[in-house]
Amino acid sequence: MTSNDSEQKAPAKAAAKDPWDLPDVSGLVVGVLGGTGPQGKGLAYRLARAGQKVIIGSRAAERAQSAAEELGHGVEGADNAETARRSDIVIVAVPWEGHGKTLESLREELAGKLVVDCVNPLGFDKKGAYALKPEEGSAAEQAAALLPDSRVAAAFHHLSAVLLMDPEIAEIDTDVMVLGEERADVEIVQALAGRIPGMRGIFSGRLRNAHQVEALVANLISVNRRYKAHAGLRLTDV
Repeated sequence: MTSNDSEQKAPAKAAAKDPWDLPDVSGLVVGVLGGTGPQGKGLAYRLARAGQKVIIGSRAAERAQSAAEELGHGVEGADNAETARRSDIVIVAVPWEGHGKTLESLREELAGKLVVDCVNPLGFDKKGAYALKPEEGSAAEQAAALLPDSRVAAAFHHLSAVLLMDPEIAEIDTDVMVLGEERADVEIVQALAGRIPGMRGIFSGRLRNAHQVEALVANLISVNRRYKAHAGLRLTDV
């Protein structure tokens, strides 16, 4: 062995990827399951207004088509199955009570898709809203268990439907916590959030951490009731 051999330098490490270097998602079709409800409808409106191609889904195609006409901006309406088939990214914004059955019924149509779960499992009583903990740990983890052939991420939990649907509001002043298992999928969702003026998508961990993100909505509901507000989140120093 020569001295050169023994003194070989370790290969230089590649430069760390800029966490704000996100992909171009402007050409992707976004489907919204539960797109006729307040949260889904508001998200569909904001994304379409930003230039994204959006299809909203409902159990009844006619209901989805009626809501799509109301939203304008090129939004289309279809039943949930067609919405899932035609979309590249599918946002799940259905009521928690129907979450499991809806996803189970669409397993085939959602295979190979990036599924973004924004459902918040909540209960309500005389004391107000409180978080529920699904057997799987969170709504997002339930989605991952029910959709083994899909790529599941979690995001868009803390948005005010009132603000999303207000045409007089130009920017939505909030951050979106994005959770997922694959960096490439998380970055797609971050980029999608960033299409909406005023909004940032920020990586916030893997799906095992989704419960506390979903549960935080109960706290925001309390904030909103006390202060007559539509509170969102901003993460500092990021």
